[in-house]
Amino acid sequence: MAALTEYTGIDKINGPIVMLKGIPGVGYDEVVEILPPGGGEARLGRAVMIGEDAVMVQVFAGTEGLVPATSRARFLGRPLEIALSPSILGRTFDGLGRPLDGSGPIYSDIKRNINGSPMNPMARVYPRDFINTGFSTIDVLMTLIRGQKLPIFSGNGLPHNQLAIQIASQARLVGTENFAVVFAGVGIKHDDAAAFASSLSRRGTNLVLFQNLADDPVIERIATPRYALTAAEYLAFDLGMHVLVIITDITSYCEALRELSVSRGEIPSRKGYPSYLYSDLASLYERAGVLKGKEGSITFLPILTMPNDDITNPVPDQTGFITEGQIVLSRELDARGVYPPIDPLPSLSRLMKDGIGKGYTREDHPSVSSQLFACYSRVQEVKALAEVVGGDELGDEDKAYLAFGEAFEKTYINQAKDENRDIGLSLDMSWKLLASLPASALTRISMEDMEKYIKPNQPNRQGPAEDAPAGKAAAAV
Repeated sequence: MAALTEYTGIDKINGPIVMLKGIPGVGYDEVVEILPPGGGEARLGRAVMIGEDAVMVQVFAGTEGLVPATSRARFLGRPLEIALSPSILGRTFDGLGRPLDGSGPIYSDIKRNINGSPMNPMARVYPRDFINTGFSTIDVLMTLIRGQKLPIFSGNGLPHNQLAIQIASQARLVGTENFAVVFAGVGIKHDDAAAFASSLSRRGTNLVLFQNLADDPVIERIATPRYALTAAEYLAFDLGMHVLVIITDITSYCEALRELSVSRGEIPSRKGYPSYLYSDLASLYERAGVLKGKEGSITFLPILTMPNDDITNPVPDQTGFITEGQIVLSRELDARGVYPPIDPLPSLSRLMKDGIGKGYTREDHPSVSSQLFACYSRVQEVKALAEVVGGDELGDEDKAYLAFGEAFEKTYINQAKDENRDIGLSLDMSWKLLASLPASALTRISMEDMEKYIKPNQPNRQGPAEDAPAGKAAAAV
């Protein structure tokens, strides 16, 4: 390695990329300091392409003001690293892992390469155990499981940042206090950064915050998620903590990746993104999970904004292939004042069936979740029918569905900001909503659950038996 060796003269500058020739012994991802002429502050970079007689260096702070003939490059013989110790809890860092809170640097003998490897599939433990986010829609219908990768698909102008703050502030793993949050903002605005810092302070020493601002060099965004995940790996697998990683916005990361790819002269793929977008995102997402023999775990909740609300855009499209479900925010619900505007129908959690029910949440959780999905899906069909024939022409059962849908959106999906609902409360609310429907609509509920949960929640307990048509009285509870 050409450690601490300086070279004068840059062969070529192209955007955030500089080309250096005639430099032997450089390693891939090696850290480089670019020293401007006249003794200016060194700019950090990394070697992103190695050839027999040339090295391509990505400069995080940009190349503005560099003079090719007189600028110098110093190779440090190591990759990008972050110093780690228990004292990172409660601290705030910038996008390159440098402290922002004025409390000084992290002094530690432990320094980790931020370019960690995805987990070996053979070393993984199947994710289980319920994480309570405090949102009824998420906890009951698309449950977050410890060790899961569950992205949030949003759009510009939707309240995904407020949702991220609230989940980070109130999420907890039932049965343990050994829980921490690593929160990373990638390409965020200054007002969002201020909101993150002030609102997340309630987590205290159980939070690590990374902030890459919108006016920071774009290329820094490529490193920020890796710093956050490296910190999470240390907390989880060295200190035995259960860590929830929230990164917003993954789309900003992918756009920085696209810019770097163009600067390197690579052939673009769909929408200009590099052809390796899938594998690059997988190198981030697959660092989450539960490892055999390790007490801690990493649960990953990436947030991404879909350009033009297009779920087929390469970023959400590739993300959906790698992760275990998605939470989709609805612009229509947001326009009606529903917060959080989570649309249950395109949302799902592929791992929830093994992390809910008896021993995890409550034994009635699987059946009530399935019934809520079925009923809300029927609501959309009835709404479409009402637009054709008119609401007055609907039957009594269809009108009951419309009333259920309105109540479901206004009182169940919709929550007051900072309202933190326990899973037991959310399940009880589910049964009260379902009790407003006729028994013939509740096809996914067992007779035992009908007696235990539906009957006590019906406003007129004698009504169904008296008013039901002949032959249906017994089924009407």
